[in-house]
Amino acid sequence: MDKFIAHILVIDDDDGIRSLVKKYLNENNYLVTTADSAEDGFEKIKIIQFDLIILDIMMPGKSGLEFIKDNKEEIKIPIILLTAKGGASERIEGLEIGADDYLPKPFEPKELILRIQNIITKTKKTDQKRVIEFENIKIDLNKQLILRSSYEFKINNTEKKILEIMINSPGKTFSREDIGSLIDLDKERSIDVIITRLRKKIEINPKNPKFLQTIRGAGYVLWIK
Repeated sequence: MDKFIAHILVIDDDDGIRSLVKKYLNENNYLVTTADSAEDGFEKIKIIQFDLIILDIMMPGKSGLEFIKDNKEEIKIPIILLTAKGGASERIEGLEIGADDYLPKPFEPKELILRIQNIITKTKKTDQKRVIEFENIKIDLNKQLILRSSYEFKINNTEKKILEIMINSPGKTFSREDIGSLIDLDKERSIDVIITRLRKKIEINPKNPKFLQTIRGAGYVLWIK
C-alpha cells in the first residue's frame, strides 16, 4: 500500500472505460476500485475510504448527478465527472452541486492524470482540522461557532483565521506580529482585544485562561488536550 499515491473509486457503467481508466491510474501508482453503478459505488464508499471519485453522469438507474445530490452530506470526497455529455449546462450543473472538476469523453489519459494530481495536491494542502472538541468545548470553523457547555458563540472571519492557525498548530506560540500579518493588522493593542474577545467565548474564566494563554514576551498559544 505504501507505493500508492491515493485510492480512487471509478464509477462507470461502461466496462471498457472502467478497465481503461484503471489501467492508466495503476500505471501512475494509484490504487483503483471500480463500480458499475451509482448504487454499487455508494456501497463501496460505506466500507472503504477513498481519496477521489471519478464519476460518469449517464448511467442506468441513478445518474452521476443524482448520486452527488442524494449523497452530498455523506460524501466528503473530491469528484471528477468523466462523461460523454460535454454540454455547458451539464458541466455547470455538475460543478454547482458539488463536483470538483469535469472531463468530457474522449479524454487524454495524461490530462486525466494531471487533473487528479492537482485535486489531490490541493486536498492535502487544505486537509486541516476544521472541527475540534476538547473538554466541554467544540470549535466549528465551518459554521464559525464555539460551543461551550450550553452556550453558543459566533466567531467572525478575523477570529476564525486566528483560531484556524492555532488549531492546526496546538502548543505553538504565535507572536503578535504573526497574528497581525495573518489578519492584516499591525496594532498590538487591537490584537490583544481580539484575543480577549476569543477568550470570553472559549474560557470559563477568561481572566485566568486555561486554553488560550499568553506567553510573556512571546505571544499567544492554544493548548488543546
